Amino acid sequence: MPSPTSGKIPQHVAIIMDGNGRWAKSRGLPRLEGHRRGVETVRTVVDAARAIGIRYITLYAFSVENWKRPPDEISGLMGLLDYFLKRELDNLIKNRVRLLTIGRTSELPANVQRELNRVIEATKDFKEWTLVLALNYGSRTEVADAARDYAAAVQAGRENLADASWDNFSRYLYTAAIPEPDLLIRTSGEQRVSNFLLLQCAYAEMVFTPVTWPDFGQADLQAAVDEYGRRERRFGLTTEQIQSGAK
Repeated sequence: MPSPTSGKIPQHVAIIMDGNGRWAKSRGLPRLEGHRRGVETVRTVVDAARAIGIRYITLYAFSVENWKRPPDEISGLMGLLDYFLKRELDNLIKNRVRLLTIGRTSELPANVQRELNRVIEATKDFKEWTLVLALNYGSRTEVADAARDYAAAVQAGRENLADASWDNFSRYLYTAAIPEPDLLIRTSGEQRVSNFLLLQCAYAEMVFTPVTWPDFGQADLQAAVDEYGRRERRFGLTTEQIQSGAK
C-alpha cells in the first residue's frame, strides 16, 4: 500500500484522452481530424507536465476494445501514432523524456512496432521524465497476462504461493517499472475508468473534466493538479493518524 504523502504535485498522472470524436463532430469535421488535433495536444500536455514537475505521465492511447472501431479509423489512428513517434523523437531527446509502453504492443502493425522500439531505445537512459503510452492496453487483459506469468513462475519454482502478495504479483504487471498513479484524469465529461489501470489506480485521486482532449491544455492540467492538492489522501488511515505522521 502506498504511504500517505503531503506533496501537492503528483509524481504520476494517468490520463484517459477522451473526446476527439465529439470535438470533431461539433465542428463538422471528420473524426480523424479530432484524433489529429488530439496528437497535437499530447506534446502540449507532456511539456506542461514537465513544467509543473510531474515525473511520469501515462496516456491511454489505444485500448484493446478500440480494435472494434471501423477499419478506416483504426488505420488512421495507427498512421497518426507512427507520425507522432517520428515527429516527437527529437523533442523527447531534447527534453530528456524517456518513452515506455504498456499493453500488447506485439499485436500492433509492424511499422508502428519499429518506430516504438526506435524511440524507446533512443530515450532509454533518461530518468527524470517518463512518458508512458498505453497501446493495445486493457486492464483486464493485463491481469490475465500477469496471472499467467505469475502461475508459470510458481510452476518453475521462482515464486512461492505461500508468499503471494500484491507486491509480489504486481511485479508481473505491465507497469512493474513505474510507480502507481497518484492522479487519474479523464477528459470530455465521462465519469468512468474504461478498463484503464484498474489495480494501479486503487488509491489514485480522480478528476473528471468536461474539456475535450483536443482543447485540454496547461491550464486544465494545472487545475486538475490544484484539485489533487486540495484533497487528503488517507490510504485507509484517519486524518489524525496522517497528521501525527503514522505510516
